[in-house]
Amino acid sequence: MKVHQVNMRLAVSCDTGSLIEMDSIAQRDSRRRAFIESAIAGAQCWIATDSDDVPLTVGYGVLNRTFFAQNFVPLVVVRDTARRRGVGIAILSELETQCRGTKLFTSTNASNAPMRGLLLRCGFRQSGRIDNLDDGDTELIFMKLATAQRAHDAA
Repeated sequence: MKVHQVNMRLAVSCDTGSLIEMDSIAQRDSRRRAFIESAIAGAQCWIATDSDDVPLTVGYGVLNRTFFAQNFVPLVVVRDTARRRGVGIAILSELETQCRGTKLFTSTNASNAPMRGLLLRCGFRQSGRIDNLDDGDTELIFMKLATAQRAHDAA
């Protein structure tokens, strides 16, 4: 399996179409499309492009402060054909780099084993749970402490 080398950059409005094209939920859910557009407009969305084919978007992630005013990653999406090749790690790493503060939170459904594995590989630890968001599928909260340098910079 080839590991993708990716370039990361802040998304701009002309990226909206490529993000929707690779996100199967956004293709059928207008709320997800509106979320993507809002994240791009708010400079909260970073995209990963294939370094061998720069126009090819292989994933994206969003970083905001919507979780109790804490740094939060509400969404990471990786193109189906690029999964399990390091793209998710690259996206989370970039979002962590962009994070200001001492903690970074995210969440995923208990049923999402690939995402839970990715978070553990990236140094996140489970920090809580929320029941009753999705019937029968607990939302698991994860947290990662910032590196010592970033924690010092934030102080």
